[in-house]
Amino acid sequence: MFRRIKNKPLRYIVLFIYFFIIFICAIEINFLNLFGYSPNRNDILMPNLNIASELYTADGKLLGRYFKENRNPVEYKEIPGALINTLVSTEDIRFFKHNGVDFIAVFTSLFSTFQGDRRGASTITQQLAKNLYQTRYDKSAGLLGKIPGVRLIVIKIKEWITAYKLETKYSKEDILTMYLNTVSFGNNNYGIKTAAKYYFNVIPDSLNVPQSALLIGMLKGTTLYNPIRNPENSKNRRNVVLSQMEKANFITKEELTKFQSLPIGLSVNEANEDSSEDSYIRAAVLRFLNDWSKESGYNIYEDGLKIYTTIDSKMQSHAEEVVSGQMKILQNRFNNVWGNDLPWRDSEGKIIDNFLENLASKTPFYTFLKEKYKGNTDSINYYLNQKKEMEVFTWNGMKEMNYSTLDSIAHYAKMLNTGMMSMDPFTGEIKVWVGGINHKYYKFDHIDQAKRQAGSTFKPFAYLTAIEQGMAPCDIFTDKPVKINYTEDGKEMEWEPKNADWNFTYQDMSLRWAMGRSVNSITAQITEKVGWDKVVETAHRLGIESPLKAVPSVSLGPNDVSVFEMVKAYSTFLNKGNSVAPILVSTIKDRDGKIIAEFKTKSKRVLSEENAWLMMYMLRGTMEEPGGTSQALWEWDLWKKGNQIAGKTGTSSDYVDGWYMGLTKDLVTGVWVGNDERSIHFKSSSTGEGAHTALPIFGKFMEKLYQDESSGYTYGPFPEPDVEITKKYYCPTPRPVQPSPTDSTIFRIDSIPFLDNIDIDKVIEESKQAVPRF
Repeated sequence: MFRRIKNKPLRYIVLFIYFFIIFICAIEINFLNLFGYSPNRNDILMPNLNIASELYTADGKLLGRYFKENRNPVEYKEIPGALINTLVSTEDIRFFKHNGVDFIAVFTSLFSTFQGDRRGASTITQQLAKNLYQTRYDKSAGLLGKIPGVRLIVIKIKEWITAYKLETKYSKEDILTMYLNTVSFGNNNYGIKTAAKYYFNVIPDSLNVPQSALLIGMLKGTTLYNPIRNPENSKNRRNVVLSQMEKANFITKEELTKFQSLPIGLSVNEANEDSSEDSYIRAAVLRFLNDWSKESGYNIYEDGLKIYTTIDSKMQSHAEEVVSGQMKILQNRFNNVWGNDLPWRDSEGKIIDNFLENLASKTPFYTFLKEKYKGNTDSINYYLNQKKEMEVFTWNGMKEMNYSTLDSIAHYAKMLNTGMMSMDPFTGEIKVWVGGINHKYYKFDHIDQAKRQAGSTFKPFAYLTAIEQGMAPCDIFTDKPVKINYTEDGKEMEWEPKNADWNFTYQDMSLRWAMGRSVNSITAQITEKVGWDKVVETAHRLGIESPLKAVPSVSLGPNDVSVFEMVKAYSTFLNKGNSVAPILVSTIKDRDGKIIAEFKTKSKRVLSEENAWLMMYMLRGTMEEPGGTSQALWEWDLWKKGNQIAGKTGTSSDYVDGWYMGLTKDLVTGVWVGNDERSIHFKSSSTGEGAHTALPIFGKFMEKLYQDESSGYTYGPFPEPDVEITKKYYCPTPRPVQPSPTDSTIFRIDSIPFLDNIDIDKVIEESKQAVPRF
């Protein structure tokens, strides 16, 4: 066929064109897998654009974003003309004249390259094809991609083909928009909206000419021309871009001189660097949505979702403020208790040898040293003890310290931590989530990841078991020494529980009074009578999922549980015996605003309404019974309009864990305070028990909530029972009463059904004199 063409040069041209067409077809169909992946029609119709997902509170406040590429797209109408002119004059001056490939620029580039002046010829559309479809990655190269020269030819032709496809499908405005939404501007900022916010703290249509020139100039090298790392390079590159704009007649010479003289004028918005797990709430939402994400096929990091949590922004703000203030007080108290003594001690009070070294061995730095020095302990210890300037977190702000690695570990090991969760017991919606004191330095979430000994907050499960087996709040037990024999692992065992003060009053007490005072001896008697295995069954039924060892001491809380589980279980009492699954996310929308998921709580009846009300009445006893362990709450402004609060303190052995579980007519709140290392703790009940560590956080939080009229939470009593209460529950406690030293406050008031029956002002005044403040 080609021989018919007599003109030899023409024959070679036709032959070249013929084989070039075949070559293009082979590339398009990936013949024999030689050429790799090429974008198909569906890819062009739906270009793959990774968009950050946004996380909101229930009332619409942005909590943060999830992204691998920090991207927030804009529409064409949001892009200022100055930015378009800057981009076109710098990257593709003939953009509006070609159909995806500028062959004039290609030939000019080849000619310049032969003369030693290498120039690029990629159009904006080609660059978009490269960004969207990763044409320069291995999957796009095929077997021929292993040959350097051939690889470049294949990639270039593939970009030409893809650029042409884009131009036939989309308008020039669409292509410019997609391009500006995909390019990287450094510091993990993708797209013009994210970059404008990060570098200048403005929206795109507020960008002026010099700002536009700086951002477009970065596209040539996001590191070399980064205005934060290399401000001089960035300014010089900006001025080159401005010169290009003047050559293209987009600005005048006078404007060029003016703009080039201006400083770069950054206003860096660090909040835009938020990562996917930079707060306890964001990390918790990821765990909450883990199964949903797998089942639905949505990628939280890439699909531009709008995720609405159940968190109330005002409540969360109040909680974080209270936690910060109270933990600062507690840390100062802890530091004063130990002074210059080392706090890591064993059960006998002896300093634990190599404590810091053992913690250090779990760090990446230790692993690095171990590999580098092949396990040589002298070299490893040398670098662990080498002093250097570093910034450390304190409650008085970040401080520059001359610390070694071991000094730093000691500093952070001594810090107390906390977990606080507040939930609507009727809907299951979690309103407050404070997973710790600082997520940057303590990633472990102390709400649902950490599990600690529950102490006396576990006792209500024993009293509920007793009520379900026929006992009543007015049934009488005696506070006296108890000896319980039992068998464990085939061995005969004996347990003699002690009260917190190691004393017994030998006084008859009702169940309500005993639980209100948190009397260990009576709790042990009840547990023996109902069966410790039954107490475990009750706790599991109410929502405790952690494994529980059924032993005689189970009701005193030796088992590890989470704040999350305890809030769920206590909510059953307030919710008339219905257990609800806590939810942290309410709604998810896709990038187009369409609702793709809604989360509703599941409710299940786990105890009768009568017994649920009786347990609420029993929990009120910690406030209303003489010596009740919650009475430190009189210190705060919580007692108006007949307001009632129920709750339970908890303290584990050696004051390692301090708990408070608080209930109002609207909320159930759980608070834990302690140290991540169980060998580090307070020394005495006056400083370390739950009434002095966790309870004040609850009290201050509720005070702030009640005083904030916009919160929607008001004072008021618990509701009256909707069912007949068949068991005797009102049994006034007789005088005299021996004070219980197990908690911070002692009151000798009669048991009362409702707080509005007493002189509130008088009680509060007395409480200020009786209650020590910390």
